Amino acid sequence: FRSVNNFLMTGPKAYLTYSSSVAAGAQSGMEECKFQFGWERWNCPESALQLSTHNRLRSATRETSFVHAISSAGVMYTLTRNCSLGDFESCGCDDSRNGRVGGRGWVWGGCSDNVEFGERISKLFVDALETGHDTRALINLHNNEVGRLAVKATMKRACKCHGVSGSCSIQTCWLQLAEFREIGNYLKMKYDQAHKLEMDKRRMRAGNSADSRGATAEAFSNVHATELVFLEDSPDYCTRNASLGHHGTEGRECLQTGKNLSQWEKRSCRRLCTECGLKVEERRAEMVASCNCKFHWCCTVKCEQCRQLVAKHFCSRRDGAATNHIKRRNRGHKR
Repeated sequence: FRSVNNFLMTGPKAYLTYSSSVAAGAQSGMEECKFQFGWERWNCPESALQLSTHNRLRSATRETSFVHAISSAGVMYTLTRNCSLGDFESCGCDDSRNGRVGGRGWVWGGCSDNVEFGERISKLFVDALETGHDTRALINLHNNEVGRLAVKATMKRACKCHGVSGSCSIQTCWLQLAEFREIGNYLKMKYDQAHKLEMDKRRMRAGNSADSRGATAEAFSNVHATELVFLEDSPDYCTRNASLGHHGTEGRECLQTGKNLSQWEKRSCRRLCTECGLKVEERRAEMVASCNCKFHWCCTVKCEQCRQLVAKHFCSRRDGAATNHIKRRNRGHKR
């Protein structure tokens, strides 16, 4: 949790009331990142949040754009949810629309999740981490905002029926947060469609701050508010790079067999191993699980311990291929 604590300690000291929610939100963002990239070459390593929010290594790749968006969304989401649960004295439901007609047969009412509060406080914490004034800082702030907009874009309308004998002649409706997984799916789609900023390098190198600002403004002019942006192409995530915190794919598990695997999961061995110049190695491991459970009156359940051999697959180095990494020419971006 060190990276999350670093993320938190930079926040405004006046908002210590919300600090545990901010820490939990940042952590939930990184857990969702790990889920979304679980079977890809870059799999959201522990260093991801720390690298994207500290000046030591200020990369601006497609991957760091996602990290900024999902961690920003996680903080806003947790603050909003905790507000609705009554954890903070300073906020409660959003009832600003209550009583207004929302549409045919329904009016606003109930207890809408207070996303305006969550947005305001999360912006104070998350955006305060970006102390630079260069293009990378603007990109990071933009991607933070994409994450916050994702929380709003995925909200659901919930309704309750009213009327004689449950006739539902009128409904009272309110807005509530979607499951965080849905926000993760939404931002993953934005990651796949992320826009690379093409900067006028001649103007950037001129040394004139007005020229530099002009080049940056021009690059952002065609970018939509909900679109993730990045500046640099992704490195080769097949190979280990300790200085950048990339572990490479050697030793990673991949999937070949199993129930209900998606096409993306089924291709994970090819993506992580074969295309990275590694071979797929099968290892058999003994798993112990409860089985043959029986209910005994009254009131216990007794189980046996069953042992089962299961096959797992891992990426391993080919014989004699210690330094002979297969170079690929990627079409588009590869993760």
